[in-house]
Amino acid sequence: MRRRLVISYLLLMVLVLIALETPLAVTLASRETDRVRADRLADATRFASLAGPALRGGSPGPLGGELAAYDDLYGIGAAVLDRDRRTVAASSRWEPGAGTGLAVDTALAGQQFSGPESVWPWADGSLVTAVPINDGGEVLGAVVTTTPAGPVRRTVTVWWLMLAGIGLLAVLACVSTAFGLAGWVLRPVTELDAATHEIAEGRRTARVRPRLGPPELRRLATSFNDMVDAVSDVMDRQRAFVAHASHQLRNPLTALRLRVEELGPSLTDPDGRAEHRLALEETDRLATVLDALLTLARAEREENQRVTVDATATAASRVAAWLPLARHRAVTLRLDAADAPVYARTVPTAIDQALDALIDNAVKFSGAGGEVTVTVRPVDGGTTLTVRDTGPGMTTSQLDQATERFWRAPDAQNVDGAGLGLTIVAVLVDASHGRLTMRHNEPRGLVAELWFPASGEPDDDAPGDDGPGRDDDPAVPARAGEPVGR
Repeated sequence: MRRRLVISYLLLMVLVLIALETPLAVTLASRETDRVRADRLADATRFASLAGPALRGGSPGPLGGELAAYDDLYGIGAAVLDRDRRTVAASSRWEPGAGTGLAVDTALAGQQFSGPESVWPWADGSLVTAVPINDGGEVLGAVVTTTPAGPVRRTVTVWWLMLAGIGLLAVLACVSTAFGLAGWVLRPVTELDAATHEIAEGRRTARVRPRLGPPELRRLATSFNDMVDAVSDVMDRQRAFVAHASHQLRNPLTALRLRVEELGPSLTDPDGRAEHRLALEETDRLATVLDALLTLARAEREENQRVTVDATATAASRVAAWLPLARHRAVTLRLDAADAPVYARTVPTAIDQALDALIDNAVKFSGAGGEVTVTVRPVDGGTTLTVRDTGPGMTTSQLDQATERFWRAPDAQNVDGAGLGLTIVAVLVDASHGRLTMRHNEPRGLVAELWFPASGEPDDDAPGDDGPGRDDDPAVPARAGEPVGR
């Protein structure tokens, strides 16, 4: 934008200079030509006064010496012609040219002649002047001079070069001023652009200095800062509400579960025991939803520091943690990865939480006899973790909605889950500047692919990859096999 503003200022300046200097250049050329023409006409008039007696007496007398001296002194050819166009006297540099014929005809007609009107730097030829020789109202002949146009051209060229130099200095001053003015005008816009990118990357503390640029942009910067403050406050309140609600609801939920468990021994009716079991399952399901909400709130926080982890070791840990559930459901779960470490740069616990959700879904929907394969590969300057299953998969429209909160596939409504698992995966991957891609598996099933930026060395303070019993990670179930949600 700064370049466009400078170009527009420069174009305006050039147009102004052209409008001002072009008439001035023409005027300077005409003035210099008129000055030389006036001198030549005066000289020719003097020669005409001397040539009158010579033409009447038939002898040039001292006229030839005057023309020769004039030629030697000024380098200007001159000639005296009679009314029959015969040369009576001429200097050594006199040479009739294309313009002298018209000049002689005009002078013999009783009028003065000079041409051309203006001498231009690129024009060739000479400046021709002619005056009639009168005697008592009768034209006896003409005096013609041919002045070389070189000196006039050089003088005009010098004037034009001076004008061009002044114009160039004006253009340079305009460019310098335009850059300063454009920088002053656009500095708030530049800071606004930088702050917008920082906020888009998760740094919501970025602000624009409100005392830069014109008043309109100052007001814009102030309004932008107020808007960011308001949006940040709303987001903080929303996340705080989700986190507090999840924490506060767990205590009464735990108490309710204990009370329901205590009622178990007192129930002797088979129908009552069935209802008691369903009540316990509903409390477990509600606890899973609360854990998922708490994980989602934590994943969306702005303090997303990144650590380097060994993706291969993390994947091996999660596959080992989910093997008992896979065996229980008659599903083959295996890891396909090299022995060498493959590092990835992510937010803390992003890989293990994402794998927990994806492996849980894959095992849950593959069914007895199904296969689930977890692959770790370095790809495209990063690290790719792929979870491939042989379940029913999803349609193209379902893949587009899979990461929406609380969304469940129509054929999975009776399957345990909260509908937040893939949402949490998408948030964690996005916070890590990675990618989540889901596509159809061949011949059937689903392929979920995670890509994270690569990193050469692990961080010493990177969190460990513990098993599924971690108390500090609400996305991982307290017991392997608890539903995470699809």
